[in-house]
Amino acid sequence: MSSRPRISFHHTLAFRLTLWYAGIFSLTSCVAFLMFYLLFVSVIRDRVDRDLLEQEERFSSVLASQGMGALRNAAVIETQAAGERKIFFRLFSRSGQVFSSSNMSYWRDIDIGSEAVSQLAAGRRQVFDTIEVSGRKNEVRVLYSIIGPGVVLQLGQSMESSSRFIETFKDIFVITMVFLLALAAFIGWFMAKKALSGLEEVTHTAQRISRDALGERVPIKHRGHEIDLLATTFNRMLDRIENLVTGIKEMSENIAHDLKSPLTKLRGSAEVALTTDAPLEEYRIMAADTIEECDRLLDTINAMLVISRTEAGVGELQMEDLDAAEVVREACDLFQPLAEEGGVSLTCRVPHSCPFRGDVGMIQRMIANLVDNAVKYTPSGGAVDVAVKEENRNFVSLAVRDTGIGISQEDLPRIFERFYRSDPSRSQAGAGLGLSLARAVVRAHGGEIYVSSAPGKGSMFAVILPKTEQPSS
Repeated sequence: MSSRPRISFHHTLAFRLTLWYAGIFSLTSCVAFLMFYLLFVSVIRDRVDRDLLEQEERFSSVLASQGMGALRNAAVIETQAAGERKIFFRLFSRSGQVFSSSNMSYWRDIDIGSEAVSQLAAGRRQVFDTIEVSGRKNEVRVLYSIIGPGVVLQLGQSMESSSRFIETFKDIFVITMVFLLALAAFIGWFMAKKALSGLEEVTHTAQRISRDALGERVPIKHRGHEIDLLATTFNRMLDRIENLVTGIKEMSENIAHDLKSPLTKLRGSAEVALTTDAPLEEYRIMAADTIEECDRLLDTINAMLVISRTEAGVGELQMEDLDAAEVVREACDLFQPLAEEGGVSLTCRVPHSCPFRGDVGMIQRMIANLVDNAVKYTPSGGAVDVAVKEENRNFVSLAVRDTGIGISQEDLPRIFERFYRSDPSRSQAGAGLGLSLARAVVRAHGGEIYVSSAPGKGSMFAVILPKTEQPSS
């Protein structure tokens, strides 16, 4: 049975992005169409108002030049020509007494607007009003105007043609919005799937990795956007995980190999002690050997713990101000008797003072491991040189040179691995953790360690450390 989690379609990121895109697009379209609709209605209404004003101007001219009788005739002819259901007029006094009107049988529900008359009495020459007639879907636009002394004109025009335009516009709007909504959903879905295609590749790679395919990587499309950055970061994380898993496997194998011999020796000593009747002195010798082997095992285990905690950044470094020159000088003094015993010349070249900030215990262990290896693998008559100096006031450099047996080019890339010992060093005691610990300490302080060597000519280990405190990684 597959343990792959099932995600409902409605909860997918692609669906939600599509919904957001379609919603925002539809809302924007509605706002744009609404503004266009209001502008369209305003233009139509302005056109109707201009028609009414033109008729009002003609009536005023007829009244002024030909009198009331001619005005009545002209108004009747005008309404009959336009259609009595299209336009109507009334002539009345300011008191509301009607002088004349067109056939008002169709417009009997429209009275004289008292509010409009009041505005005319207040000094306005023209007043527009929009009236909704009960039982009719078309509005009526009405103009009130004073066209002569004591003569008020009420001129109305049906907005039937304008309403047809508006209704047609609304129908087109609804059809267009449905089409645009479907188009927006399709485009949104396409864009969401296109944008999330890289995430799907990351997901599929993660699923293959969960099935023990740790070597899988997300393909980089080099499109230059965030998905490529995510894929690159994900691949780097996978590289790191694969290296850690490989390191754990190798370390487990090395632990099993390196601990097998001392544990076998301890068990053999215990069996001898149980099965033989040896003198007390031999038992004491076996006990001493057992303690020595146990100490060696404890040192190996402690070194492994220090390396693991330092590389993982779990252990907090006890950072403090110290003198790197003094620390190196003390290490050289410590190993001077061992070098003299082996016939090796040990020189220490340090400045008077070299301020540095770091974990003094860790720095001492790192220097001790490098100097110990140099002395150990340098034959009698050889030389070991230890030097410290400041670099650009920002870095401290430590160099440990020897004229020892050197390291082959095949072994050189692996000497910092845990438990790794090259062939010439197998005759020497040790678990192969010294250089691994040295590199872990250096990197925990934000620095780096380098090595150059040639078989038979010696080796040189160079350490570069920043003088300011760096976060361990």
